[in-house]
Parts: sequence; C-alpha cells; structure tokens
Amino acid sequence: MTEAQIKLKRTESVLLELIPQALGSMNDKRLHELDILEVVCSRGKSDAKVYINPHDLKESEKNEYLKLLRKARPLVETYCLKDQGWYRCPKFTFEFDTQLQKSKNLEELFKKIAKPSEKGEEL
Repeated sequence: MTEAQIKLKRTESVLLELIPQALGSMNDKRLHELDILEVVCSRGKSDAKVYINPHDLKESEKNEYLKLLRKARPLVETYCLKDQGWYRCPKFTFEFDTQLQKSKNLEELFKKIAKPSEKGEEL
C-alpha cells in the first residue's frame, strides 16, 4: 500500500465513526437508527459515498430517508470538519447498500441449482 492509499483508508475509517455520531446528535430520531456500513472516498477526498444498511425498508421509506439525509448533509459535513479540524470535508452522497441483497439472491439461485429436480436428476 502506498502512503496515499493509507491516508485514504484512514480518512474513510474516521468518517465511518464520525457520521453516525453526527446523525445521532440530530433532533430527528429516524436518523439515529441508521447503520452506516461503509464510507468510500474518492482519490482526492473531495467526494465520499456513504453506504447505509437498508434493514428491509420499503422503497418509499428509503426515498424518505434519502431526502432526510440530503437535508442533513451540510450539518454532518460541518460536524466532521469541527471534530477533526480539517480545512475541508468530502461532499457526502448517501446510498443504501444493495450488495447484501444481491448476495442473498445469488445464494438462493445456487441452492436451487444444487437441489436435485423432482425426478431425482441433477441439472
């Protein structure tokens, strides 16, 4: 790993801790229950994608949470700036993580493939 990659990983790690703290300090209780799974910064640390655990939320609920997070974004960025004493903070983009659902779907497909057919033959 190069020194730049180490600094990038360190920044992502710090943000992974700070973002839930910032959301927990807000008045809206709905933001307190969100689980941040991962933060991925761009190479220049100007942008960061924040991945959230979907918790089997409906699509309408996800859209509502994303609206709340877009409104809260400047406050979260200010919190991170003040806490770390940084000159600038990455611009956050909030997304629900779909990897878990995709892996569940793949596992189900593999189970169907591995299961012998009703005639006793394998596919």
